Amino acid sequence: MSPLESKVKEKNEISDLEHKLSLKQLQLNGLMSITQAINDNVKEQGLFQMYSDFINWQLGVKKMALFIQKDKEWVCATSIGAGDTVIDESLTHELHKYERLNHLDNETHPGLKQFDVIIPVQHKNNPIAYVLIGSIENQDDSYGKVLFITTITNIIAVAIENKRLFKKQIQQERLNREMELASDVQHMLIPSKLPGNNYFNLSSYYLPHIGVGGDYYDCISLSEESLIICIADISGKGLAAAMLMSNFQATLHVLLSKDTELLSLVKELNKSVYNIAKGDRYITFFIAKIEATKKTIEYINCGHVPPIANINGMILELDKGSTILGGFEELPFIEKGELSYKEVCTVLCYTDGITDILNNEGEYFSDALVHDLFRHSNNLTPDGLVEKIKTKIHEFKQEQEYTDDMTVLVCKSY
Repeated sequence: MSPLESKVKEKNEISDLEHKLSLKQLQLNGLMSITQAINDNVKEQGLFQMYSDFINWQLGVKKMALFIQKDKEWVCATSIGAGDTVIDESLTHELHKYERLNHLDNETHPGLKQFDVIIPVQHKNNPIAYVLIGSIENQDDSYGKVLFITTITNIIAVAIENKRLFKKQIQQERLNREMELASDVQHMLIPSKLPGNNYFNLSSYYLPHIGVGGDYYDCISLSEESLIICIADISGKGLAAAMLMSNFQATLHVLLSKDTELLSLVKELNKSVYNIAKGDRYITFFIAKIEATKKTIEYINCGHVPPIANINGMILELDKGSTILGGFEELPFIEKGELSYKEVCTVLCYTDGITDILNNEGEYFSDALVHDLFRHSNNLTPDGLVEKIKTKIHEFKQEQEYTDDMTVLVCKSY
């Protein structure tokens, strides 16, 4: 080799080295810019745009498609020079075939055929992104570019995944706090102690399904010989339902007095629920006024599971009343039920969580079973009846889980 040729070769090698160093510097600068953007909490779309611009202008990639998972579906987050086939549903179904970097020379799918390489990105052994690369300028260093694209895609994809997980964690913490507040509100509304005297004996059982239920019951003494019992089931769960329940209880207590007429009371309660919930939530509700000295029961049932009463040895359903509260601005109809008894009367109220219980054979703990159990328990105290119901439903469900809130309220009047 002549001195001139040697000098030219040396000059070319230096030029090539300078080019490679320049490329590495560009890559390092791009990596630092994206890392800084992640640290600055730049939004997803901004990160995708930086990623796309860097791969296009700095690395000379003329065809690219980045897929990420959203709501369990793979979507194209950003692309360069790719046709409509990149968002074709059939293409996204092909992605899972690839668990590592692969060339697509033998790929037959029309969407994948337009690319040269697929790069899966995994996080904790789960795919979180796929990037498709094609048409790389300056093929001399294509392998190095692909490796760098792999690195930067990992950084972007993991950053997006961490954002998603962080957002999910914040949402879960907010939900947990809301449920905790709702539970606190609800437990303040459920009576901690039931009234009782020579005229009345009461017992109850309450089991929320998920810590915060939609059931509510109350017992309010109007006088020594006059008592209000009520039970309700509010649609929905969480803080909104708990706040509606709180408002409902407050309105009920404000309106109640010894001379309160049940018909006007229920109409006012319906207005209150409708004005707050605007028809988005509703309440099934049963209320009864028991006068022990007069031996009378007045009641109104608003779409609730009919309580049952042992009146003079007969088992009766207390089903007269109206429709759900809050479903209409004005109740379309309303009727008051009236009964009288001679010596002792027992009333059993419950919510549909009891009759929603399933056993291993897929059978429900039906109203008929509740009625039969009640019919053969006339000599039991309210506490004894509640315990018998708890035992029976536990035996009935076998290994099945409870699926709803459960509330039982028993009142025995002498």
